[in-house]
Amino acid sequence: MAVERKPYRREAEDKRRLALIEATLALVSEGGAATATVRAIAARAGVTPGLIRHYFHTKEELIADSYRHLMINMTSGAAGVLTSAPRDPNARLAAFVAATLRPPVLDREAVVRWAAFMQETRNSAVMLEIHRQTYLAFRDQLQLLIAALPAAPASIDDQRRLAIACNALLDGLWLEGSTLPDAFAKGELVRIGVKAVGSLVGVDLNYYLLLSEPPEL
Repeated sequence: MAVERKPYRREAEDKRRLALIEATLALVSEGGAATATVRAIAARAGVTPGLIRHYFHTKEELIADSYRHLMINMTSGAAGVLTSAPRDPNARLAAFVAATLRPPVLDREAVVRWAAFMQETRNSAVMLEIHRQTYLAFRDQLQLLIAALPAAPASIDDQRRLAIACNALLDGLWLEGSTLPDAFAKGELVRIGVKAVGSLVGVDLNYYLLLSEPPEL
């Protein structure tokens, strides 16, 4: 019979894995995925290369887990706002869009890391699959929010196409807002994004956003 690991041991191992992933992400920020060698990751994390092999079979596995960690953190950063968002479907979509265009989702380092990892999807089926899964997770969340709107189209295909369009719009604003934050006034990206998504779905989402939070000055 297998012996169950004690909770504190699992917690310690989770922390070590996270420390290795964070070291990998820091190195990717500085010079791309090629910079994140096993030796460099070990040095950054303050461990031996052998310890890395204890948690990850290959460097590629560590790179893949780091990419997954980055993407899940970004998508959950937007979805997390839904736990405290109003119950009104229009207000929930507005809150989700706004969260996508604010820190911590809006982040220059995240864009740098994302761009470096995207290069790896050309040669790695694993990295491409992580991209596919995380893209669909975010898009599906948008589709669920759109489907819940009183003004939502009845067709699931139309809801899907709206989610694709909204996702593309938010991706562009996220990319530029994270890379060139000084090019936009405070709260401008949120106002643009909420209004643009509202235009696509046929609802004045700015009105519903103002119901749940004060205007940004």
